[in-house]
Amino acid sequence: MTRNTARRRPPIDMIDTEADALTNLAMGVEDRLPEVSGMLLDEIARARICSAQKIGADVVTMHSTVEFSDEASGAKRTVQLVYPKDADIAANCISILTPIGAGLIGLRQGQSIIWPDRSGHERVLRIDRVQQGSEIAENE
Repeated sequence: MTRNTARRRPPIDMIDTEADALTNLAMGVEDRLPEVSGMLLDEIARARICSAQKIGADVVTMHSTVEFSDEASGAKRTVQLVYPKDADIAANCISILTPIGAGLIGLRQGQSIIWPDRSGHERVLRIDRVQQGSEIAENE
């Protein structure tokens, strides 16, 4: 496998109304957060846009709870993807305007993506589980 193949990003889906809201949000912070804004706009541009009724239940959308793994370290994390005003690291609510948030949006359960962290190091993130609208039950 060539390095270019390994770096190809998986296909993603987004809800039409969320894509519009996230585009406006990213453009609004472009001067303050240029890297994350660019990442998010790039992800929106490559996404397949669907209505909320047609998006899969296994797709990471706004307000979904996602369990993901860092494939290099094996570390698992469960977070809810939220808008900046609702972000609360202590409650595991991460903003879409973070590198991880921008990388998770639109991915499906089972997909992996090579994505930079805050310090610019590339990590391979794998989506283990997605739940819409509430936290993932611990005993599933």
